[in-house]
Amino acid sequence: MAQTYIGAPIRREEDRRFLTGQGQFVDDVKLPNMLHAAILRSPHPHARILSIDATAALEMDGVAGVITFQDIKDTVVPRPIPIRMRTYVGIERFLQYPLAEDKVRYVGEPVALVVAETRYLAEDALDGVEVSYDPLPPVVNVWQSMQEDSLLFEEHGTNLAYEFASSIGDVDQAFREADYTHKEEFRCHRHTANPLETRGLVASYASGRQELTVWGETKVPHFNRGVLASLLQMPEHRIHFIEPDVGGGFGVRGEFYPENFLVPFAAIKLGRPVKWIEDRLEHLISANHSREHVCELEVAAKKDGTILGMRTKIYGALGGYVRTHGASVPVSTAAMLTGPYLIPNYEWDVKCLLTNKVGMGTFSAPGRYESCFFRERMLDMMAEDLKIDPTQLRLKNLIPPTAMPYELGRTRPEDYSLTYDSGDYPAVLKKALEVIDYENLKLTGGQYKDGRFHGVGVASFVKSTGTGTPYEGARVVVTGPDQVAVYLGISTLGQGHETVMAQICADGLGVPMEYVAVYHGDTDLMPFGGGTFASRGTTLAGNAVYGAAQRLREKILRISAGYLDVDPNDVEFAQGHVYRKTPSSGEPELDLNQVLELAGPASKYNQGEMGLESTHYFHSSQECYPCGAHAVHLAVDPETGQIEILKYAIAEDVGHVINPLLLTGQVVGAAAQGVGATILEELVYDDEGQPLAGSFMDYLLPTSLDIPAFDVAILDLAPSPINPLGVKGAGEIGIVATGAALSNAVSNALGVQVTELPLSPNKIKELLGRKTQA
Repeated sequence: MAQTYIGAPIRREEDRRFLTGQGQFVDDVKLPNMLHAAILRSPHPHARILSIDATAALEMDGVAGVITFQDIKDTVVPRPIPIRMRTYVGIERFLQYPLAEDKVRYVGEPVALVVAETRYLAEDALDGVEVSYDPLPPVVNVWQSMQEDSLLFEEHGTNLAYEFASSIGDVDQAFREADYTHKEEFRCHRHTANPLETRGLVASYASGRQELTVWGETKVPHFNRGVLASLLQMPEHRIHFIEPDVGGGFGVRGEFYPENFLVPFAAIKLGRPVKWIEDRLEHLISANHSREHVCELEVAAKKDGTILGMRTKIYGALGGYVRTHGASVPVSTAAMLTGPYLIPNYEWDVKCLLTNKVGMGTFSAPGRYESCFFRERMLDMMAEDLKIDPTQLRLKNLIPPTAMPYELGRTRPEDYSLTYDSGDYPAVLKKALEVIDYENLKLTGGQYKDGRFHGVGVASFVKSTGTGTPYEGARVVVTGPDQVAVYLGISTLGQGHETVMAQICADGLGVPMEYVAVYHGDTDLMPFGGGTFASRGTTLAGNAVYGAAQRLREKILRISAGYLDVDPNDVEFAQGHVYRKTPSSGEPELDLNQVLELAGPASKYNQGEMGLESTHYFHSSQECYPCGAHAVHLAVDPETGQIEILKYAIAEDVGHVINPLLLTGQVVGAAAQGVGATILEELVYDDEGQPLAGSFMDYLLPTSLDIPAFDVAILDLAPSPINPLGVKGAGEIGIVATGAALSNAVSNALGVQVTELPLSPNKIKELLGRKTQA
C-alpha cells in the first residue's frame, strides 16, 4: 500500500488561480480610507544634505503628510536596519537608516516620504519637497574606494567595510613545487533580479487594539517582523505580516528595506492605511544590486594538469551601505571558489568595499555564479596552455565520490568547516557531455562556418543550500473528514510550496494528496520561521512537514490500535484508511473520519491530547551540496556581436527529487535567467556615479528568442545523508554555471580569452578586435 506522491511529476496546484486571473497580489489589497505613498530619492550619488523644506508639498491639496529623517529620528536612532546574516565585527558601522540624515550615498537613496490621497498626488507632491545638496566626489569602483580620496563615512576613516583573509594547506609550497602557474584578473558585472512583480507594501494600524497589519512582506517575514518591532519599539506579537501571492523574488525581493519601515510608520503616524508600490525605475535604483566583483586569481599545477593550489584576491563592491546580507556575497565568492575540485591548498583575501551605488545583496546563487565564472575560466585557460582537453582536465581534478563526505575546510569567517555531504561530480559532468554529444561537437570549436564562429564550453559546480536560520517548522492538522491542513512557517516566492509540501505530507502521513491543503504567508500561522532563501524550502521546510506528518501518522496508528485492541505495529495507515497487517483482509478497519472521532476530547485512546495534529521543527546546522555541469554550443556573429545558443545541456544532482516536473521548471527558469544575466543585463554607472539604466529600454532582459531549448538531465546519484528526505536545495542552482559555460564557449569560438562579463555585443566586438590584432 505504499504511496508514491514523492517523486511524481504533479502539476502545480497553485497555478490554477494564477492562470485564471484569481491570484491576489499586494497591489490587489485595497482598504477603506487608504492613502498612497511616494518616495523622494536622492539624485546625487554622494552629497551632503544642507536642508529639507516640505512646506510647499504640505500645502498641496490631498497631501496627508511628509516624513523626513527628523520625523523618525527619535524612533529609530540608534537602531539602523540590521544585518540578517553574515555579520562580522566592524561591518555594522556602515548600516543604513530608513531615511538619509545629513548625507546621501547613492542615487535612489530615500530622503523623504510623501503620503497623499492618491499615488498621482503623492508623486506630484515630491516636487514640492525642496532639498539643498552639496555634492561630493563619487566613488564608482573598488579601485577608487581603496584609494580613499573620498570617504563615504568620514567618521570611520575608511571605505573598507570588512576584510577576511585566510588559507588552507600550504599555498606557498604548492606554487614553489608547481610546473605551471597562471595569474589572471576577472571581472563580474553588476546586475540584479527583476521579478515580474515589483516590491510593495500595505500597512494598517488599529489604534484601539494597538496592532499593526502589513501586507506584502515576503521571503523572511518573521525576521522582518522582529526588525520592525525593534525599530517601532512595539511588541512583536502586535505585528501581523501577511504575504499575498508573490510574483517572484530571486533573493532581491523580501529583505528589510527602508520602505519596510517607512510605510508602517506612516500608517501609525497618520492613522490611516498606507500603500506603496514600487515602479520599475525605483526597483533599478533602490532594490539590492549584486554580482559586482573583481577577482585576481592564480593557479598552480603539475604539467599533467593536477591542480596543486589556488590563491585569490576578491574585491566586492558593497555599494553605499552595508545591507541586510552584510558581507555575504563577497565572502561566499571566496568560500566556494575551489568548487567541486580537489584543491588541497587555497589562500584568499576578500575586501568588501563601499562605493556610491545601490547596496549589494543576494541574487540567485550569490557568490556562486561569480566564483564559478572565475574558476572555470581559469581552468579553460590552464587547459589551453597545457594542451589538455578542458573536460579531461576537470575529470582529473574533480573530487571523487569515494571522498564523500568531503571536508573543504574553514573558508568562511564563522568557526566551522564546509563539508560536502555527498556527490558524484565526475558522473554528473559525464552526463552533461553525453547529452550534448561533446565528443563529436568539440571538433566544431573555433570553426568559422556559415558566417559565424562556433564554440563549445563546459563548466562544473557545487553549491551550498539550506543555509541561514538552521530550522523550519510545520503543523499538520486533520480538520475534518478527508481534510488535512498543513501550516508552514516558511514563506514562498513562487516555488510551488502548495504542491510540493502537499506531496510530502500525503506520503509522510498516508493520505491521498487531494485531502491536503497547504497554508503559508502569515506570521500568525507559525510563531517561528527562517524564510525562503538559499534553496532551503525543501531541505528544511519539507523535512519539517515530513516530520510532522510522520508524528501524526504514529498518533493515528496508536489511537487505531487502542480501539482495535491490537499492537500499533500490527496496523498500517495508507490512502486515508487503517488496515490490519496480519491477518490482512485487504479491507480497511477505519477511515480518517472515524479516527478523528476517536481522537475527540473525551477519548480514552488519545492519551489526554486533543484532536489529530502535530507540530515539528526540523533542525539542521549543516548545509547540503547539490552539484551540476553545463555544456554549451554557440555561434558568434562577427558582424553584429550577437550570440546564438545552438545547444545547451544541463545535468544536475539534487538528491532525491520530490517533483521532477517542478524541478525541471526551476532548473530551466534559473538557467534562462542566467543566460540573460550573462549576455544582456548590466547595471551601468557613469564616471559621475549616475545609473544609466532606468527602464527595460536600457536594462535588457531576455525574450523567448534569446533563450535556447535546454536539455536537462536530473540525476539522483547521491541523496543527502543529513536529512530524512535525502533532498538538497534546487531552486537556484540552474543559474550557477551559466556565466562560466557561456564565456568558455565564446572564448573557444573566438580564440580570445574572456575575462569580463557581460558577453554583450559590444564586448564581443571588443574581443574580435583583440583577435584581429593578435
